[in-house]
Amino acid sequence: MFNTTNKKVSIFLILLGIIYLILSFRLPKYAYVPVDSDLVPICLGVLLLILAGILYFTKDQEKKEDDERIPKKELPIVLGVIGLIVIYISLLEIIGFVLVSVLFLFFCSMFLGYKKYVINGIVSLVIPTFVYLLFDSFLQIQLPSGILPF
Repeated sequence: MFNTTNKKVSIFLILLGIIYLILSFRLPKYAYVPVDSDLVPICLGVLLLILAGILYFTKDQEKKEDDERIPKKELPIVLGVIGLIVIYISLLEIIGFVLVSVLFLFFCSMFLGYKKYVINGIVSLVIPTFVYLLFDSFLQIQLPSGILPF
């Protein structure tokens, strides 16, 4: 049953998805809202279970033992992105979704080596604004506004 890496990882993800779904179904229900607060977590949990099931039946590619570790030259990049994610999470409530997402996308892309700063700036502005409007207007789910007045 656990003879390949894909199967081991998929079993772990399936168990994680089941726990996540159980906790998602325990979220409080609200009256008078068109989309309840548990819709997105439940959809994400179902998606995790589906993808983990697909991973279970996917064959592992044959590789050498050395390929399982992160190369030493890429370790600072991975740690840098993890650091940016931690900063993003810690500033989300304080600064707000739109501003912190714009800053995160711009600086993370710049950190990873993307050199077209104008396009990077435009994408970093458009995507979080679109997501905020989608959640606020269509789904009627409040995202942290932070220091912005809306």
